[in-house]
Amino acid sequence: MELIKKNIHMNKLKCQTSLQLTLDDDFNVPDAKPDIYKIIKEQGSVKINDVKMSNGKLMVKGALCFNDLYLSDENARPVNNMSGEVAFDELIHLEDACAGDDAIINWELEDLTTGLINSRKLSVKAIVKLTVLVEDLYDEATAVSVDGEEDIQFINKSITVTDVAVDKKDTYRVKDQIHLPSGKGNISEILYSEVELRNPEVRLLDSKFSEKGEILVFILYASENEETPVEYFETELPFSTIVECNGCTEDMIDNINFSIASKSLDVMPDADGEQRIIDLEVVLEMGIKIYEEEELELLNDVYSPSKELVPVLKEAHYEDLLVKNNSKVRVNDRVRLTQNQPEILQICHASGEIKVDDIELIENGLEVNGVLEVQILYICPDDNKPLNSVKGVIPFNQLIEAKGINQNSIYNVKPALEQLSVMMLDSEEIEVKAGIGLNAMVFNTVTEPIITDIEVYDIDYEKLQSMPSVVGYIVKARDTLWNIAKKYYTTIDRIKQINGLEEDNVKVGDKLIITKKVDRYI
Repeated sequence: MELIKKNIHMNKLKCQTSLQLTLDDDFNVPDAKPDIYKIIKEQGSVKINDVKMSNGKLMVKGALCFNDLYLSDENARPVNNMSGEVAFDELIHLEDACAGDDAIINWELEDLTTGLINSRKLSVKAIVKLTVLVEDLYDEATAVSVDGEEDIQFINKSITVTDVAVDKKDTYRVKDQIHLPSGKGNISEILYSEVELRNPEVRLLDSKFSEKGEILVFILYASENEETPVEYFETELPFSTIVECNGCTEDMIDNINFSIASKSLDVMPDADGEQRIIDLEVVLEMGIKIYEEEELELLNDVYSPSKELVPVLKEAHYEDLLVKNNSKVRVNDRVRLTQNQPEILQICHASGEIKVDDIELIENGLEVNGVLEVQILYICPDDNKPLNSVKGVIPFNQLIEAKGINQNSIYNVKPALEQLSVMMLDSEEIEVKAGIGLNAMVFNTVTEPIITDIEVYDIDYEKLQSMPSVVGYIVKARDTLWNIAKKYYTTIDRIKQINGLEEDNVKVGDKLIITKKVDRYI
């Protein structure tokens, strides 16, 4: 007798932790840069340079990269920039983590503040949140059938599980060239830039998937035109590609995370030798998980009329996808200048960042609370101080429907800024409209007893001989043909044959004649 087993590929969270890093450093303005009169806008990002995992510990090396736009007293070019890095080296304790495990590190810049110590020195303070996940892909060996002697009887039960078909990382490079319109001046130096990924879409195919989206590019640059020493340009670059992905099919469920791993903007001369081409290269990092929903027939019970069979059970844990939901949130608010800020002449650019403050489990869903932080760069009427920025915070609340969710459910909500538009109402007020996507995946944890082995013993013939060879039986509540056949050491087919039954169903009060099949072994 042999148990037939099937491996189910499951993904579980091995360990997770998060911590806040407080970074603080001072920077001198390079000699080639003019004095700082006022800081206009701050920009920050975190890069992870090295990750080393050992038993119970994770060493992370990285840096906070910042870039500040500032005003100087230099009349020829009043807008300048200054950039730098604050390095960090952190030892993180992770229970259950082992050498060789892959850690997923996500960062969030919770706060970035740059201040003037004097006109030649900056102080940079930041709070960085690091979230570390270590996942474990394992196989759950599940008994689905029995192969052996003919008189072995078994019955199955059906459950739905979500199997991990693909779990890997990949990258894709977006390369393009941006040509400045004829009305823009030549580029002397890029002072400030933002590169964002917008609206990525994935469609699964057999052994591959298609990917498309837009790269939003904004540059503020020092121009060679003396009349307009500072200019800006914004554009969207669509892209599409096919990514090879062995093991996936078009009817599976995708969960692919996109992030910008690196970006570069290089100024190049055009055919006339003028600095009017921007060579763009963006490396997109993809965390690829693809799931397959599967109906499993698990071995539920087993017996034999000629042997005593005792199933050996254990608790197995599976995940079943409850819902995948991309919820849309529309926010609309107004941002007003403070009393000391210069008036708005024209809006240059708006950027936004979504911060989820709280996700609360409610009946049949999730309640998400967060804010959209917007920062708007605008042109001022004063030519000597031509730029300034204003910040705004817009709260949002959204209910994500997930019928059947419970305290043991596993859920993940990924926010994405899908659309952002700003409109100048007057010289002191701006209307902000935004579309936020909340991509939620909810898994229910399924706990099922499974048969891992079967112990075989000789049958107790004395007990059987004391039982009558023929029994008249009246079906009671909760009786099944399986339970009756197992109790009287016979088979379902034998009961159906003797009683002229065509189906396996019986109802309360039915009268059956039962004979022991085991008599022929005595």
